[in-house]
Amino acid sequence: MEPTTLTTGRLVLRPFAPEDAAEVYAACQDPEIQRWTEVPSPYTHAHADTWVHETVPAGWRGDTAYSFAVRLGDGGPLVAAVGVHPRGESVFEVGFWAVKEHRGRGYMTEAVDAAARWTFTELGAGRLEWRAEPDNTGSRAVADRAGFRIEGTLRAGISHRGTLRDCRVGALLPCDLGLPSHLPYLPAPTP
Repeated sequence: MEPTTLTTGRLVLRPFAPEDAAEVYAACQDPEIQRWTEVPSPYTHAHADTWVHETVPAGWRGDTAYSFAVRLGDGGPLVAAVGVHPRGESVFEVGFWAVKEHRGRGYMTEAVDAAARWTFTELGAGRLEWRAEPDNTGSRAVADRAGFRIEGTLRAGISHRGTLRDCRVGALLPCDLGLPSHLPYLPAPTP
């Protein structure tokens, strides 16, 4: 996939670039980001440099991860990160974090919505999943506002720093956003 830039009413989502390293480093000093995501802890300048110079470009080149820096307008500050990851035929997973100083303003929900629409229209996803530990109420709030339907709890559903943990799982389908699906969908009958 060629690196892509997405825009919303307030945000620009573009692949992380080398000039983002200092802001990524600063954001990832937040204990909440280290607690709930897979970023290394402690998070060093070398981690940020590797992320923007190697990891992100390799993900786009290899179609293994599509990571977006979320900025307030063109050239504005880094407010969040959103990543989309393939998980199987027509299934993708979204992950995200918000810069502490920019939480509570709806940026994360707006960015997740833009990434979801792109995932359905450009990647041909039939399902976009969200997963988070049950106590991660901030992530759950974003998933709820973005329209994900919470489907349950997966025992040992995620691995975090070498420990399996239970997680909530939710899904968004193209039809949830009024978009057509690239594959037919036959829902289970309701009782």
